[in-house]
Amino acid sequence: MLKLVDCSGKNHIEKITLLLDKRRDLNTPNALIVSKIVNDIKKNGIKAVKKYEKKYVNNLEIKLSQKKINKIIKKLNPKVKKAIDFAYNRILKFHSKQLKNTKNILYKDKYKNKIEYKTVPIETVGIYVPGNLPSSCLMNSIPAKLAKVRRIILSTPKIDGKLNAGVLYAAKKVGIKEIISCGGAQAIACLAFIYKCNKIVGPGNKYVAEAKRILSGKIVGTEAGFNGPSEICVLADKYSNINQVASSLISQAEHDVDSQCILVTKDKNLIKKVNKKIIELIKNLPRRKIAMQSLKKNGIIVKVKTDKQIIDILNCISTEHLELLVKNYNKYTKKIYNAGSILNGEYSPMCASDFTVGTNHVLPTSGSAKFSSGLNINDFVKKISIVTLTKIGVAKIANQAITLSEFEGLRGHTQSIKSRIRR
Repeated sequence: MLKLVDCSGKNHIEKITLLLDKRRDLNTPNALIVSKIVNDIKKNGIKAVKKYEKKYVNNLEIKLSQKKINKIIKKLNPKVKKAIDFAYNRILKFHSKQLKNTKNILYKDKYKNKIEYKTVPIETVGIYVPGNLPSSCLMNSIPAKLAKVRRIILSTPKIDGKLNAGVLYAAKKVGIKEIISCGGAQAIACLAFIYKCNKIVGPGNKYVAEAKRILSGKIVGTEAGFNGPSEICVLADKYSNINQVASSLISQAEHDVDSQCILVTKDKNLIKKVNKKIIELIKNLPRRKIAMQSLKKNGIIVKVKTDKQIIDILNCISTEHLELLVKNYNKYTKKIYNAGSILNGEYSPMCASDFTVGTNHVLPTSGSAKFSSGLNINDFVKKISIVTLTKIGVAKIANQAITLSEFEGLRGHTQSIKSRIRR
């Protein structure tokens, strides 16, 4: 089922890179189709949004009333409510610790020049939440609330014609008052052009990701990394529990047919067993068709020979979730620089971090963990520098500034500085 890649020889990084690039290329939707949707909504507004919602999911109701929201929430199983409350408290507690990194900075030099760094929240943020994931609502909205974002708009699609009561309850728990029923590329365009969001965050399918890519830097800000489709990489050895290895791979595969599951190991016997165990465990899975398709399409077993190869390959893959299902995980953890989240040992499954650990599960995918982080409070604030120089202070730093402006051929800069010190 999972494709075997033998990296015991030379050029192992090239082999892995080719496979990863192939998958990423296949997961890129037709940009022209997405651009058409985005431009149509830009031009025709809510009318175009309704057109695409009707076309794709037969949804005729975009903006939700509070009465409608409360009615749906009432149907939610109390057990699920309790679980959402539990997750909310843990996510809130962990992300609150990040506030210390958003404090203002003040520096004064001996000339009484004052330099400040002011942290301010983004004014309006759009949050996209797949239709059945209340945990994703919590992960996206809690850090935004802690950052004191003034206005949050939630967009979540209907699944089989229905809104998810868990998502709506999670939104209510955080205090989100504006909710729209909309999905896909049209949801992102709606948040950008109709609700005038300054930033849009949240995971979604490849159409959501493409719409965010098209709009990023032009109309709105987005996360630094790509968020979706989901990924997991599992490092295992001869001591690893085969049931845990197989179930971790399956747990990610059931997300989406475009999800990627990778096993990295030195052990030949483990390789022989893992496909058999997956087939055994997947039989009674409600989403087995999705999981099977995902594993056949994007499942990879990487056979390695040395620890150095392991480190090189794991950093090359730069996966969203990295499970180190080995006893001596510390020797690897310290050398992993590219991963959205690292989960150490057999008692730290990715699935726990997806829901109730407290860390954020909106993580970089498609190799973007090489340059970006998981969602955090810093995604919802801006840093503004404030400069207040004195008459003596500007004179003291002027000569060096003039030297640099002259060197760079910027004579106007020189004149501007000199105009401040000719008094």
